[in-house]
Amino acid sequence: MPRPIELVIHMDALRHNCQKMREAARGRFLWAVVKANGYGHGLEHIVKGFAEADGLAILDIGDALKLRRLGWKKRILMIEGFFDEEDLGPIQEAGADVIVHSERLLSILEHHKGLRLGCYIGVNTGMSRLGFRPSEVEAVRARLHAIPGVTSYGVLTHFANGDPSYKENGPATVGRQLDRLGDLANDPEGACLAATTGMLFHPEVKGNAVRAGIALYGVSPDSTVSEKALDIIPAQTLRAKIIAVQHIEKGEAVGYGSKWIASRIGIVACGYADGYPRSVPNGTPVWVEEKRVPMAGRVCMDMISIDITDYPDADVGSWVELWGQHIPVNEIAGSVGTIGYELICSVLPRVPVRETEGAL
Repeated sequence: MPRPIELVIHMDALRHNCQKMREAARGRFLWAVVKANGYGHGLEHIVKGFAEADGLAILDIGDALKLRRLGWKKRILMIEGFFDEEDLGPIQEAGADVIVHSERLLSILEHHKGLRLGCYIGVNTGMSRLGFRPSEVEAVRARLHAIPGVTSYGVLTHFANGDPSYKENGPATVGRQLDRLGDLANDPEGACLAATTGMLFHPEVKGNAVRAGIALYGVSPDSTVSEKALDIIPAQTLRAKIIAVQHIEKGEAVGYGSKWIASRIGIVACGYADGYPRSVPNGTPVWVEEKRVPMAGRVCMDMISIDITDYPDADVGSWVELWGQHIPVNEIAGSVGTIGYELICSVLPRVPVRETEGAL
């Protein structure tokens, strides 16, 4: 019998979220960002779940080729461009577009023969990771136009702070980043400016294309705004069964460090070797038998303990949701000082994955 733990991918939620982001795109070309194996959901699932997207944005060349093998026939965008000249062959084999974000990449294209490639010009407006300065764009564009076989789709940027909890007087608000773009915000060749937060919270951001990311997977991009408020549905549930129940004497403690006192403890088949963070504090909620129950003691490699003292219906064989449609992943992430993005991407390969329709 396999260990009773699974990562459940909710296909109906993926499709619902894609439709909500389609509405938020307001007629613009919709790139669905599926890097990191579809944010931990599996490319084989997101190809079906995001069938209504106009294109998929990916990071790894191997994943672009895998998307083609899985039957994706629409556009693919290499969201970080390419890494060396030898990458251009498989990128063209995949029929993918790229972002040109540096002088080095531009020079490689200028010296490569036989190109058939679509390009966005990456622009740095405040994130300061990748991209040309706005003042450099026209010169870059002229050089791209001079390369046989290269098509320019205009400019692309990534706003550093699109979430509504970012302070209005901060150094890199969306408004200030739009000001840095100037006329490029309405580039006649095209502009892909808004990512998830821009789509949801900043209707002033224009352009002819957008990039939806975390909300496609049913996770709010801002922990101060709930998934329910955005009408998106968590598409990933990490759950495991109770494999044992311990009745302990009054005053006895639970787990490494003896941090929790209880009388009835459920032992759950999930630990940090499955991707559940070891650093979650005592009392972190899980969902069992239609109730929130606190975690008890430290997370172990293969198990966690939960306090079911007051929940007699919870017993061996009961399913326990660690995060998903009842326990928001952002809530767990916030308890350990990180973001939901990290957790949904961190479930480890030993956890079996199952695709389903509807709620569990």
